[in-house]
Amino acid sequence: MNRTPRRGGTALLAAMAGTAIADNYTLQPALAVVAADLDVPLSAISLVPSAALAGSMTGFALLLPLADRIAPNRLVAAHFTTLTAGLVLAATASDAAVLVAAHLIIGAAASVAAQASVIAGRLAAPGRRGAAVALVATGLSAGILLSRLVGGALTDLLGWRAMLLACAALALLGAGAAAALLPGERPRARNPYRTALAALPRLPLREARLRRAVATGGLWYLAFTLLWVGLALALARPPHSLDPTAIGLFGLAGLLGFAVLPFTGRLVDRHGPHTVMTGAVAVAACGTLLIACAPDDLAGTAVGLAVFDAGCFVAQAANQSLVIGIDPADSGSLSGAYLVLYFAVGALGTALAGPLLDAIGMRGTTLVAVGALIGAALLARSAEPHVRVRQKR
Repeated sequence: MNRTPRRGGTALLAAMAGTAIADNYTLQPALAVVAADLDVPLSAISLVPSAALAGSMTGFALLLPLADRIAPNRLVAAHFTTLTAGLVLAATASDAAVLVAAHLIIGAAASVAAQASVIAGRLAAPGRRGAAVALVATGLSAGILLSRLVGGALTDLLGWRAMLLACAALALLGAGAAAALLPGERPRARNPYRTALAALPRLPLREARLRRAVATGGLWYLAFTLLWVGLALALARPPHSLDPTAIGLFGLAGLLGFAVLPFTGRLVDRHGPHTVMTGAVAVAACGTLLIACAPDDLAGTAVGLAVFDAGCFVAQAANQSLVIGIDPADSGSLSGAYLVLYFAVGALGTALAGPLLDAIGMRGTTLVAVGALIGAALLARSAEPHVRVRQKR
């Protein structure tokens, strides 16, 4: 495959990753509004973000290996076309079941964000993979960062249905841009697609580095989903009773993570992903502890979220660079196996957030997240000596 993308190709992939992944989160600040509009319990609507994650997991398992086999322009355009259809279905949903089904489609199509990382890593020049993956991660984090803010604001301005239709229009624009601007060369995969799918469940068993990456990343993503979904529900309740726009504004806490991500690639290329992950997850744990100390202090929560998001975004960029580097020619399948298990843990966190919030409150939920982050930092740290030994040999 031609390793020289068109000018600005990596930046375009970063923008597309952010646009796609945002659609998994835009409805979160409006969950209480949607529940009232459809006349269903909030517990039923809380299945919507879980459905988006489940859809993403399906996409990672079935669609991400296609990044090793189909030309980027065709593959990314097809995903954005499907994303458009899912968003239109969600916008016209008449009940919670249709909305959940639509978000399964949205989540599957949004897996193109991970494909963008794989494509960028494969096209990167030698010694620049970390920087390329970090740039796509910057776009992805921008999408996550702005999704709640834009989703909440547009819901208050236009209503949640019109907000989803606006996202659909943007996704359709992304499909056209992908078809016209991304490289059209087809990758050369070692094995047929069916063989890759059959081998996918065995990859974590065969590759120790992948198993460790899954365990480490899964722990911090459990913390991420517990904290963000728990906060979205807690802030909508008394004593805060915030509207969707105000809840969405907390997404701006991720600006710090967005600011530091461009430097992550250089750190990974220079110091290795394990060192970067250890420090980043430790930072995330400090931010979460700040929230746990004063869960009802909105200013303290915002500061804690800024530190927490920065740590999680940097750690994920480093971990994805590690997974892609295991075998660049098979990076789509490796990333698929990693992200299926990663998002499975995230879906668990999303599903547990509501019950944990009711059972132990926001402080207790936050402390569970702290425990998960400490475990992730210890795992990342324990891998560093093994990496150094292999390098010396």
